[in-house]
Amino acid sequence: MFVVHVFVHVKKDQIEAFKQATLENAQNSLQEPGVARFDVIQQRDDPIKFVLVEVYRTDNDPSKHKETRHYQVWRDTVADMMAEPRSSIKYNNIFPDEEGWD
Repeated sequence: MFVVHVFVHVKKDQIEAFKQATLENAQNSLQEPGVARFDVIQQRDDPIKFVLVEVYRTDNDPSKHKETRHYQVWRDTVADMMAEPRSSIKYNNIFPDEEGWD
């Protein structure tokens, strides 16, 4: 498993639009065979900050995800909603093992 945390800082007046676009992307992403999880979380004490927790089955699946139409629509839709460019950190999964994600 390959885990990516994507950090997004959204403009205050774009929170709801960002959530709507991101939830649509997340729901479609879960239909991809290489996506085990796609969580969208919002910081409690600073609601303009979000983290996307993306769990892929292989190292190649993130690039396949970026080729999908729903990702490309999301990317273009939210580009102007961000207060700064998004960033990410990539992780190797330790626990649960691969079967624990299903």
